[in-house]
Amino acid sequence: MSDLHPAAPDHLPSFITAPGDTDTLMVVIGIILIGAILVVGNFYLHLHTMPERMAHKSQKFQFEIVAVLGLLALFTHNHLFWVIGLFLAMIDLPDFGTPMRRIARSVEKMAGVEPEPDAAEAPDYAAPRSAKSSDVMKTSAAVDEIKSRIERDLKRGTPGNA
Repeated sequence: MSDLHPAAPDHLPSFITAPGDTDTLMVVIGIILIGAILVVGNFYLHLHTMPERMAHKSQKFQFEIVAVLGLLALFTHNHLFWVIGLFLAMIDLPDFGTPMRRIARSVEKMAGVEPEPDAAEAPDYAAPRSAKSSDVMKTSAAVDEIKSRIERDLKRGTPGNA
């Protein structure tokens, strides 16, 4: 820096560099700027997924709706979707599926029909159950009864439950 311009002051600040030298201040500010962008972006995405993380503890159906709302908010920049997803994640939706499955199983037992295995339960990978002769007899008797009712109704000319 011995070759200063005659109009330059005697003491220059340290961030002014000579021609051809590395601008240290610009490099430091560039690194800080990239780091700040990564930190703010990480915070934004962490905040943006908050409704999904809240709904993860709830039912699958509720979680899927909140996740779709979060994606819509992310890609459309419409913050209303995020707010709706946040409110939906905060509300505990009642579980209607379990009582309805129990009612269906009870009705099947009352009707004498073997209840189908629930998809939510773990499947039984044991050897397949062979049909018992009593099950086959019950089924064939029920089919014969239905056929006789249909034939009787056709002869009368009346519908089934008239």
